[in-house]
Amino acid sequence: MQKRTLLISAALITMSLSLTGCWWAESKAGGAVDGKLAPCPDSPNCVSTQADPADSEHYMDAIPLAGSPEEAQSAILAAINDMPRSTVITADPTYIHAEFRSALWRFVDDVEFYIDADAGQIHFRSASRLGYSDVGVNRARMGELTAKLQN
Repeated sequence: MQKRTLLISAALITMSLSLTGCWWAESKAGGAVDGKLAPCPDSPNCVSTQADPADSEHYMDAIPLAGSPEEAQSAILAAINDMPRSTVITADPTYIHAEFRSALWRFVDDVEFYIDADAGQIHFRSASRLGYSDVGVNRARMGELTAKLQN
């Protein structure tokens, strides 16, 4: 009986530590440096409008800029705030960083937007902080946000 209790306790401690690591994992969001967001890692848990268009695993089309950069920023913030478990971290005139947490395990995904007025586009990057696969969650989220911004 003591052996079983010890094994259960060890499993619970290990699970707690791994989940805590998910909550406190450091963000990979790096801002927009010279108009570029961080590249996606090799893992399939990231999408970006600045990935190579031939990379169908990571690439998504940029959002056309309709209106002024200020209007775009306002629309992006409203769309983010309309989605569950989202928190805006940074909201600069041309750059927005938000965190989205999964419902069950509270995994964190970083979503970044770069408003490129000169090119008339809104670029984005959405990536999981931890793990390998996200079963398409980042792509689906960015598809939903894109649809909200184009309506």
